[in-house]
Amino acid sequence: MDITSFIIYCFLVTFTPGPTNIVILSTVHNYGSKKAMDYTYGATIAFGLLLGISAMLNTVLITVIPKVLIGMQVIGTLYMLYLSYQIYKMDPSESTDNNTGTFATGFLMQFLNPKVVIFALTVIPSFILPYYTDTTAMTISVIVITIIGFLAFISWILFGTILKNFLQKHTRIVNVIMALGLVYTTIMIWV
Repeated sequence: MDITSFIIYCFLVTFTPGPTNIVILSTVHNYGSKKAMDYTYGATIAFGLLLGISAMLNTVLITVIPKVLIGMQVIGTLYMLYLSYQIYKMDPSESTDNNTGTFATGFLMQFLNPKVVIFALTVIPSFILPYYTDTTAMTISVIVITIIGFLAFISWILFGTILKNFLQKHTRIVNVIMALGLVYTTIMIWV
């Protein structure tokens, strides 16, 4: 197995902007690091679960992939457009009671996030299964990839925390840019 390619692929996919990372940044910006950490814990556990499911059920998923991908694209597109709208209209001065940055929303979003689902469906069969099929290797691989994902999420929290004053000073512009980033991500799913 080419460990370098595997690590680069994992880092590129998990650290680059996507729905989860943009929502984490938006949550830090509007509700603080603690809320973003709650969301991140849920997202990380779901990310690991998706990777585990992919590893365990890979042969079944391969035969179902066309149906799964189309369904995930439709559901993911609708959900990402909904998130874009929520970020666009978000106003932190309106209320402090928000359910966006919760463990449950972080967890559920991963199952509707096409970037994560496609990554989970491709990383195991592309990088792990050609070389390792035993349970120990699969488990270690899932744990390593999940840790890389968690580090990516944490980096977005740190980025948001460091730039929080700047982001709060330009709330409207930041929300529009993040909403447009999600819309762009949604469009790229279909291209």
